[in-house]
Amino acid sequence: MTRALIVVDVQNDFCEGGSLAVAGGTKVAGAIADYVHAQGGDYATIIATADWHIDPGTHWSDSPDYVDSWPVHCEVGTPGADFRPEVESVIAASDRIFRKGQYEAAYSGFEGRDDREGTIEQWLKAKGITSVDVCGIATDFCVKATALDAKNAGFETNVLLDLTAGVSPATTADALKALRDNEVGLTGSPVVGQG
Repeated sequence: MTRALIVVDVQNDFCEGGSLAVAGGTKVAGAIADYVHAQGGDYATIIATADWHIDPGTHWSDSPDYVDSWPVHCEVGTPGADFRPEVESVIAASDRIFRKGQYEAAYSGFEGRDDREGTIEQWLKAKGITSVDVCGIATDFCVKATALDAKNAGFETNVLLDLTAGVSPATTADALKALRDNEVGLTGSPVVGQG
């Protein structure tokens, strides 16, 4: 097998009750767990990404614009940075977690690192992976950025939209257009909040 699953940022702060909650995030967390339990054997490797902020500069703001600046979220050492309980079994069974954004915004999982293995791109290429499926939160930001970077790194890339949650209809539509324009495969349709 030469296919990998990338589970993007399914963390407490991005789900209902979190500081930067995406409507439907908790539902998506459960759906990802169900999917992996049913079809995880279809993948050569399953990896996860996580926002892991210490001081990301202007990415955090007391008066965020929700485009380039956001409320404090996924701060290292806080419950908001933890993975949602629904996906804990998936994360525990994943091969690696790539944490990103200690001192920067870092939307794409490809900006993350694992202390032992380096970057996602290095890990996947060392495993002989040629194609990836991407799922997680949020469709219009970190999922989009991760999928575009996967495609740019030379992987055949598909987003499992049924296993994603988007922030708003407008930004999700823009993200889907950008993914299509870059020949990223799209399967299903995302859960979308109202922004």
